[in-house]
Amino acid sequence: MAEKPRKPAALGDVLATVLQQAGIADRVAQATVVPEWAALVGPSIAAVTEPQTVTADGTLFVAVTTNSWMTELSLMEPQLLRALNAGGTRSPVIRIRYQLQR
Repeated sequence: MAEKPRKPAALGDVLATVLQQAGIADRVAQATVVPEWAALVGPSIAAVTEPQTVTADGTLFVAVTTNSWMTELSLMEPQLLRALNAGGTRSPVIRIRYQLQR
């Protein structure tokens, strides 16, 4: 008896399976904070910052335009972490480390 042909799988489903099997699905989800940065922190902060990378331990590195903004953002870190981790759909960002933009 001939095997019934299967429907093609959605690319997103295939990719999710591959990432899960490779053991990197959580890291990829955690990294989505980088492209979502502007929407999560707002236009004022996004205008003077640029997220760089998220490490496996949950540290987000952000380039900042000036020292005064680095100081201000350091004081705002608890609020920023709440905004970044709202929804709980990815591994959380634990800390933010600021670097002066070059």
